[in-house]
Amino acid sequence: MKKFYITTAIDYVNAAPHVGQAYEKVCTDVIARFHRLLGETVFFLTGTDENAQKNVLAAKEANEDVKKFIDKNAAKFKELCKVLNISNDDFIRTTETRHIKKSQEIFKKIHKAGDIYKGVYEGLYCTGCEAFITKKDLIDGKCPEHNKKPIRIKEEAYFFRLSKYKNEILKLLRKKDFVSPDDKRKEILTRIESEGLIDLCVSRCKLDWGITCPIDKNYKIYVWIDALVNYISGSKIWPANLHVIGKGINWFHSVIWPALLLSAGYKLPKKIFVHGYLTIGGQKISKSLGNVIDPIYLAKKYGNDALRYFLVREIPFGSDGDFSEKALVERNNNELADKLGNLVSRVTALTEKYGVKKCDNKLLKKLNLKEIKNYMLKLYIDRALSEIFAFVDICNEYVQKQKPWQTHDSKILYELADSIKAIAILLWPFMPNTAEKIAKQFFFEIKSLEQIKKPLTVKKIKKAAILFEKIKNR
Repeated sequence: MKKFYITTAIDYVNAAPHVGQAYEKVCTDVIARFHRLLGETVFFLTGTDENAQKNVLAAKEANEDVKKFIDKNAAKFKELCKVLNISNDDFIRTTETRHIKKSQEIFKKIHKAGDIYKGVYEGLYCTGCEAFITKKDLIDGKCPEHNKKPIRIKEEAYFFRLSKYKNEILKLLRKKDFVSPDDKRKEILTRIESEGLIDLCVSRCKLDWGITCPIDKNYKIYVWIDALVNYISGSKIWPANLHVIGKGINWFHSVIWPALLLSAGYKLPKKIFVHGYLTIGGQKISKSLGNVIDPIYLAKKYGNDALRYFLVREIPFGSDGDFSEKALVERNNNELADKLGNLVSRVTALTEKYGVKKCDNKLLKKLNLKEIKNYMLKLYIDRALSEIFAFVDICNEYVQKQKPWQTHDSKILYELADSIKAIAILLWPFMPNTAEKIAKQFFFEIKSLEQIKKPLTVKKIKKAAILFEKIKNR
């Protein structure tokens, strides 16, 4: 059986989760669930990045013990996964023993390969990015990601010979399928071609928090080195088929991560997909900028499937997208309630009254299953969802045209019931709770895409409860 290993980035625990982090988890979950429908053995990893100095600073600002502060916020990210019905197979915390051991092991492999040396680092450091940056990266003297001035650091440090891997990284990035979308790949490629690669500082001194450097106990491993290792420490499967990340960490994943793996003797991930940011009024959602929205609150207020649906449907995967509760409510009312909910409600009410008679389902031939599958495999998940709802529209139009409430035609009702079965299967990656409710109503269990081709087994169908309530003024 084919294996498929997929990951999200791991989240800093300097604050509770925000809706941008929920977006990444939902999109990754959609892809993971779709591959399960294909019959593949899926391993889906997410987790928390706990060794960063920004976590320590946040704990001090809150006047809390660092470990207790991190444990508290890590629990919120686990809760987020549960509330959003994320189907991750494991949750890695970078303070776990398994991760610490693996990080130190890989660091030693890189050192053994001759790619670690001692030098002096002097330059700018953005605590928000947990990254060393240059003057040309700044806008008005501030980091554009966090709108804060970086600090100047001068210290003895260990360096990784990143420059050694320039040609191999360039070769990798010239392959069009390694990093997607293409504009994100070209952005990194152009940067290396114009600037080259300089060696990377991979240790920090005078820190109490973090993973001890295995070759010198006076140092901690630079957090981005240990963070990337989570993809190996959190799974027994390697390489990853797909890393799903935000555009702010593209460089670390598309350049530094492959170089580290090449040095340590590991296979490379097969693909990196870089999604955009969620914005509010055009401004990036960020803890640092203080404009966060609590996704746990949103999921509990509107329902996790309504939130999941909105996040995928509203934002083209790979682009930035604006978040608003008003738009969420409109999509819930106009699409989930009026289209999907109405279809299931009408058809189940009519089938309870007039029954169904098995026949050849000509309506199902209007479902563009091949295109939906193609969109999903190419990671156009928003387009796939749009195509599924195009078929929901076709089914609603069919009800209006055939008027089974007048004709009492049980064959028409069978076509509609069988088509709803297909819709439920296809919607399962996007809205698992809703899909499973529909499946239960029509007496089948969602297992694979192959079920779409198999005719619905006829049983006594009763009118369904309302799937989506209309949301009134907030």
